[in-house]
Amino acid sequence: MPNDARSLLAELIRFDTTSRYSNLKLIEWVQAYLAGFGIAGRLTYNDDGSKANLFARIGAPGLPLVVLSGHTDVVPVDGQDWSRPPFELGDGGDGRLYGRGSADMKGFIACVLARVPLFAALAADGKLAQGIGIALSYDEEVGCLGVGRLIDGLQADGENIAGCLVGEPTSMRPVIAHKGIAHYRCKVKGRAAHSSLTPQGVNAIEYAARLITHIRKLADAEAAFGHRQSLYDVPFTTMQTGLVHGGVACNIVPADCEFMFECRWLPGDDPQRLVSSVSDYAANLLLEMRAVAPEADIVIEPMVYSPAFESDPASAIRQYVASLCGCDGGSGVAYTTEAGLFSQAGIPCVVLGPGSIEQAHRPDEYIEASQLQACYDWLGALANKLIK
Repeated sequence: MPNDARSLLAELIRFDTTSRYSNLKLIEWVQAYLAGFGIAGRLTYNDDGSKANLFARIGAPGLPLVVLSGHTDVVPVDGQDWSRPPFELGDGGDGRLYGRGSADMKGFIACVLARVPLFAALAADGKLAQGIGIALSYDEEVGCLGVGRLIDGLQADGENIAGCLVGEPTSMRPVIAHKGIAHYRCKVKGRAAHSSLTPQGVNAIEYAARLITHIRKLADAEAAFGHRQSLYDVPFTTMQTGLVHGGVACNIVPADCEFMFECRWLPGDDPQRLVSSVSDYAANLLLEMRAVAPEADIVIEPMVYSPAFESDPASAIRQYVASLCGCDGGSGVAYTTEAGLFSQAGIPCVVLGPGSIEQAHRPDEYIEASQLQACYDWLGALANKLIK
């Protein structure tokens, strides 16, 4: 593995870019690194300016671009049992490099940055028939929130994007499709009462539980009878409830309960049909609740939406990946990436990057050094595909 990829990974991991924090220090560091090769990085910010996306193009103006895309944020380490400092690159002496984000997905970003000298030299010599774009985004882990502004910026600037490689950890095997994901928050408002007088209250937790049971029944029906696609590791649309909060004491009928549920759907499916079923059931429950407490309410709020993704077999990026990987096609996965938003904007994508998704988000997250080497070599081969 090249020392520059390893040292770059160490630098990237030192930045604690957990989604609740700013990523600006990392972005500014990358911007300065690129400037050292004469490459300008353009930034787009979130509303309060605390986070930024970066986009840089390498190659002559007007060349169609192959974009190498990665997110800079990582998930929290809170409550996880790490055996080593999570924000320092650790070498276990076993071919593994440890640290938060090593697999998801600073390993890919490190490999891209390590190949910048080659990309810049090819551009300077006028050898590129297609340019190379570097796209780094914020807040992917909390709903792909930042990349939309990056894409808007590319479209406003009139960039000609031939394709996009999203470098999520796939063990360097192409992913050509994934599910969409949506999160919803449901707020149930009942009426509090002393538990000895339960008929005078409306138990928000119990009504929330009935809604959660309805969601479970919808999920079971999809698993048993729903549309299936064998390409996917989980070949049907899924639903589940992930968070529940409610109540203040065991002897008080709870007035409030809030829960979060999600839907992960196959391309071509419509998640709204399932959410509409939840809303219809909530409306029926509300009739019961308001018979006791007219002030009762159930509100379902959309929180996160990231579309499903299927790559175009005829696209240039798909052909590059097929030729470089020696494969035709790829897999479909249940997790979601920014490829859905790029694809929705008309930008052909493939998901491919170093490391295993099984290591993502876990304590003692690691990436195999051999995976970094494979990605570094692959990016070099891609550059050769893009020369005149």
